Amino acid sequence: MDSKPKLINGNSHSDQRGILFYNNDFDASLIKRIYIIENHNLEFKRGWQGHKVEQRWFSAVSGKFKIQLIKIDNWEKPSVDLEVFTYLIDSEKLNVVHVPKGYVSSIQSLELNSKLLVMADYLMGETKDEYRYDIEYFKI
Repeated sequence: MDSKPKLINGNSHSDQRGILFYNNDFDASLIKRIYIIENHNLEFKRGWQGHKVEQRWFSAVSGKFKIQLIKIDNWEKPSVDLEVFTYLIDSEKLNVVHVPKGYVSSIQSLELNSKLLVMADYLMGETKDEYRYDIEYFKI
């Protein structure tokens, strides 16, 4: 069964004490590693990079991001016109984009100083499962 990417919606609650950001529908039990991406400028697109085996989850901890995902049909020479899934996420809610195994991603900051939390289900070096393609490879 192929899994498709999905947005797991979070929310926020505000009262006299401040703001609470939460995502009660996100199951973090598979997470083994986390890191944060901060692009240097708004024009830069970090991509296309992905994994046959590993999954990723993305959440904006500050700012806004455009996340594009493509399911790879052939890892040695993918088709250039594959379907693109696009998500716009920001730090106003604790939304999480789930990237199943078999996808590559392109990540672009939409505001300066944006930070993207990345969660992975494998530890660094646990698998050799990283694939990269030129940012202009796919016809978007």
